[in-house]
Amino acid sequence: MELFYFLVFGAFAAVVAALELGKTSKDRLNTSSAFNAFKNNYILVYSLMMAGDWLQGPYVYYLYSQYGFGKGEIGQLFIAGFGSSMLFGTIVGSLADKQGRKRACVTYCIAYILSCITKHSPDYKVLMLGRLLGGIATSLLCSAFESWLVAEHNKRGFDQQWLSITFSKAIFLGNGLVAIVSGLFGNLLVGTLGFGPVSPFDAAACFLAIGMAIILSSWSENYGDSSENKDLLTQFKSAAVTIASDEKIALLGAIQSLFEGSMYTFVFLWTPALSPNDEDIPHGFIFATFMLASMMGSSIASRLLAHSSPKVESYMQIVFVISSASLLLPLITNFSVAPTGVQGGSISLLGCILVVGFSVFEACVGIFWPSMMKMRSQYIPEEARSTIMNFFRIPLNVFVCIVLYNVDGFPITIMFGMCSIFLFVAAVLQRRLMVIAETQKSKPQDWTALERVTEAEPLNISD
Repeated sequence: MELFYFLVFGAFAAVVAALELGKTSKDRLNTSSAFNAFKNNYILVYSLMMAGDWLQGPYVYYLYSQYGFGKGEIGQLFIAGFGSSMLFGTIVGSLADKQGRKRACVTYCIAYILSCITKHSPDYKVLMLGRLLGGIATSLLCSAFESWLVAEHNKRGFDQQWLSITFSKAIFLGNGLVAIVSGLFGNLLVGTLGFGPVSPFDAAACFLAIGMAIILSSWSENYGDSSENKDLLTQFKSAAVTIASDEKIALLGAIQSLFEGSMYTFVFLWTPALSPNDEDIPHGFIFATFMLASMMGSSIASRLLAHSSPKVESYMQIVFVISSASLLLPLITNFSVAPTGVQGGSISLLGCILVVGFSVFEACVGIFWPSMMKMRSQYIPEEARSTIMNFFRIPLNVFVCIVLYNVDGFPITIMFGMCSIFLFVAAVLQRRLMVIAETQKSKPQDWTALERVTEAEPLNISD
């Protein structure tokens, strides 16, 4: 079965290489040198920020277990992180619109560096503080950087379509290549060099500090609504009214919560799904394969976004349906493929099928990120961008906390089935979003045509 891992990894690597090397002038947008410098600066910072995040991920649970904490205590720490992101992160992230997006990005770096430092202590309260800081940092990572990018892009007068280039490249590198390299680097620090499970967190803090220095030296400040007379509560009310009054924004928030909630649930469940009988599986290599599949997805997205057709609202329906089918696979194979029942050993046939299916889901994740960023840049108003984006994360964090709390209460197959349903609902909502967007675009054209007819053939009231 070892050959299987190399075959899957090699297949995705070949597809990614073919997609990147096979791009023609039709798949690329002609841009200016000023934009390229701006784009490269942002991608460098974003990659450093993501390196700081990816280095920590594989070792958080392992570090807590090394400190002697049980599954229940570790679960509480994880729930605290998502709860902090939902509560404190929403408040701090929303301040970015008023206090400045650059300041919010610097705050992310400081909060996450402090969170990394707390990992040196085996004290449960100190680790809990670290999770609270990490939750705040996660909210800022998911809102402040994108908000700064969109505002700065527009402020500099760059073509709106060029945003998709920055989005897709940032995801290709930050959520793909950087994730793979970070995983290998973390394994080098902990395994090969024997620096211990805290060393990836120290390395993450260094990358975050470098990124913060670049932000402070090269980024300008931008704001959403910086009105002095608008306090945080008024800002929240204004964002809530905006979401409630614009169905497109409400649909976008629901779609994001459904997809990301399913994605985070998948992160918790893929390991036990692939090794139900404690099979010996190469977690690091499988993770690298997933990230390679995500890179493939972002590469596909960059091609799609470079063309005016198909519209992002259109092709994302297909992406959600495919992702729904891929997470339904554990439930289907549970009835169609006989389990081995043998403890230990190498990965089973069922596991091999799921690795391929999960890789397809990760490819959908790679398409989702730049495409969702593109839709958010189109529909979310600039003055409350960070606030609304953090509002979107509230139901997501509630959902993940509920899943974590009840993860032992339901069979894994049922959990995957639930995620599959959520993703199918996301496809239905995406369809609704496309219909609304097309209807609103056609209305002004119809009205203009009516005016032209009226001018050409004035009505004779006397008749």
